[in-house]
Amino acid sequence: QVQLMESGGGLMQPGGSLRLSCAASGIMVSTITMGWYRQAPGKQRELVADITSGGNTNFADSAKERFTISRDNAKNTVYLRMNSLDPEDPAVYYCNAKWSMSIRQFTSWGQGTQVPVSS
Repeated sequence: QVQLMESGGGLMQPGGSLRLSCAASGIMVSTITMGWYRQAPGKQRELVADITSGGNTNFADSAKERFTISRDNAKNTVYLRMNSLDPEDPAVYYCNAKWSMSIRQFTSWGQGTQVPVSS
């Protein structure tokens, strides 16, 4: 059973940085596509960034130049480093895993980690 556990969320300071972590079990992050999504109140969940098994990365326009996605294969963990945080970034951030076996597609989600704005 694939399980994803996010951590690292916390109060967001405009202009500041945060690093989110997603520890996976039941699957090797190096062999599949791992992604970060976010959902702000009243909005649809949207892709922030993902990384394929080959190491190719893809970013939403809002994340380009500010966010990086990486993985530590030894720790079976994927990270999202967020810099230059702005008022559009507060949301619940979700880790996602996508893989296929034969012709079947699978996906798994973490519980989400909150990134609220610091008051």
